[in-house]
Amino acid sequence: MIEKTIARICEQQKGIENTAAYCAGEQLKDIVRTTPGAAELVFKDLDVKEMSITECEKKIRALADERHKKNRGNFAFVSPNEADGIIREFYGIQDAVSVPENPKDKESSGLIDLDSFL
Repeated sequence: MIEKTIARICEQQKGIENTAAYCAGEQLKDIVRTTPGAAELVFKDLDVKEMSITECEKKIRALADERHKKNRGNFAFVSPNEADGIIREFYGIQDAVSVPENPKDKESSGLIDLDSFL
């Protein structure tokens, strides 16, 4: 499912290279790859015009525009972490949950913890 979802994102990225919407698509691909269950949600959403990566990017741009007006500066930006949150909210993807490292996982994976020898 992840591959199908990424392919669908790539389809929407055709012709919009070097744009903010393209970058939102790249970040969405990363989310799909790393968040369990995200691929299924996004795959269905991308069939709906209002849920395209271009529409998602408009939400990110709205925050940048708001900051630009507030700061009265020459530019404004949205950090990658903030964009991640906006993308997740737009597609209804839960935040990534960090799983605490389990020392037993290292043993079962065949990795050797060199710190344990010191």
